[in-house]
Amino acid sequence: MSFAARTKKELTLLDSKPCCKRAELAAMIRTNGNMVIASKRLQLDVVTENAAIARRMYTLLKELFGVHAELLVQKKMRLKKNNIYMMRVPFQVQEILKELAIVNENMTFVAGINPVLLKKACCKRAYLRGAFMASGSVNDPEGSSYHLELSSTDYQHSCALLDTINSFDLNAKLIDRKNTYVIYLKEVEKIIEFLNIIGAHQALLRFEDVRIVKGMRNQVNRLVNCETANLNKTIEASVRQIENIKLLQRVIGLENLPQKLREVAEIRLQYPDINLKELGEMLPSQVSKSGVNHRLRKLDDLAERVKSGQGI
Repeated sequence: MSFAARTKKELTLLDSKPCCKRAELAAMIRTNGNMVIASKRLQLDVVTENAAIARRMYTLLKELFGVHAELLVQKKMRLKKNNIYMMRVPFQVQEILKELAIVNENMTFVAGINPVLLKKACCKRAYLRGAFMASGSVNDPEGSSYHLELSSTDYQHSCALLDTINSFDLNAKLIDRKNTYVIYLKEVEKIIEFLNIIGAHQALLRFEDVRIVKGMRNQVNRLVNCETANLNKTIEASVRQIENIKLLQRVIGLENLPQKLREVAEIRLQYPDINLKELGEMLPSQVSKSGVNHRLRKLDDLAERVKSGQGI
């Protein structure tokens, strides 16, 4: 089961107040519902690929309206060949749609989202929960990118849905994708906040856990890379210093160097792997790290002059 499917299953197990159940069911029907005429009678079909969501819609219809809907199962003939669940409501369709504020008295669809459904903050959350269950998806936080989206074929409904989401300061965006309007979030903090708003707390905790582990892993990698780079620089500098000291030893002899330079050169040859601080502590009169570095640069300069034939 994908992360998105687990999140939706978690949402189907939530209990809520009757007004919130009404808003949630309205969002699911408005997003995935379709009215058809069969046997000279108006029917409502709502399609989903998630069995838990189909059960949720069936339960809400029964609790709110006492309607026992039909549940039909079909199998996709393409791609993954998943099951498709259709909840069919053959009776009381007009009454249900009016009660859910999806249509007005003339059976005309209400533009956007009827404000009656969003009077309370809890109902706003429930409507977003229903819309996410009907058409939402969220990437697994273990993946390479963070992405959460909701889609709708109704532009006015999508705009109203976008406004509802952004009333929680989530900064969601809307795009047109092949005649479908997609609302999306890409910032991990905003995705976590959205999951909190709709009540997906287990999914939220999973997101937080993965984000923390990723953050720690990235920090460790940065530290290791930094230490490795510093170590490589130290090794390269040590190799260069030893080569230059050996050159000076062959050409002019270390005994002919100034005392301070001779002391550093002899200890560096004897202990090629120690760092500057340790090297300074081993000198007859202890020298600071910067002091040791200054003397080694002097030796490098002398070696360069010898290489260029300038003499010392």
